Amino acid sequence: MTRYIRTAVILFLICAICTALCALVNEVTAPRIAANVEGERIAALQDVAAGFGIGEQVDVNDGTVNYYIPLSDDSGTSGYIVELISSGYGGAMTIIASYDTEGSVMAAKMMANSETPGLGKKAEEPWYMEMFTGRGGSTPLPASKSDLGAEDNAAVSGASITFGGVSSALINGSEFVKGLGGAV
Repeated sequence: MTRYIRTAVILFLICAICTALCALVNEVTAPRIAANVEGERIAALQDVAAGFGIGEQVDVNDGTVNYYIPLSDDSGTSGYIVELISSGYGGAMTIIASYDTEGSVMAAKMMANSETPGLGKKAEEPWYMEMFTGRGGSTPLPASKSDLGAEDNAAVSGASITFGGVSSALINGSEFVKGLGGAV
């Protein structure tokens, strides 16, 4: 019986030491990770801002739109950056997109996803989001693969669920921005 207690105490001490070491490593690395994530977010905002001035973030958190940021130039509000949440094949996706005040996509960038490498991960590439650029205002955004040209349709083949998630997010963002218009 004493042998079992001694083994249990040794295992407990090993677990306690490992837990303490993991907590220490987390304490050291957590601020660096948070700073890297924020740096990536700021770089993405600048990438999609299309040269406009980036305003202050306004939190929304309605399930589809997390926040929006007005874009401005000398004449006033020129558009918005919107952080969108959607679902793809691998689960939740986060997309940052900029829209003009009419709801047309100016630029978009995939931020976070768990899509299938080689198929759904294509959505991270710049050419993928260019399929949506310039659409959403007077020209509707593609809601399904059949709304694409033959070349774009072939490019998203095998990743229909990812395409649907990206498309629905960008459509929701366009409708959100149309509701905002040019007034902030």
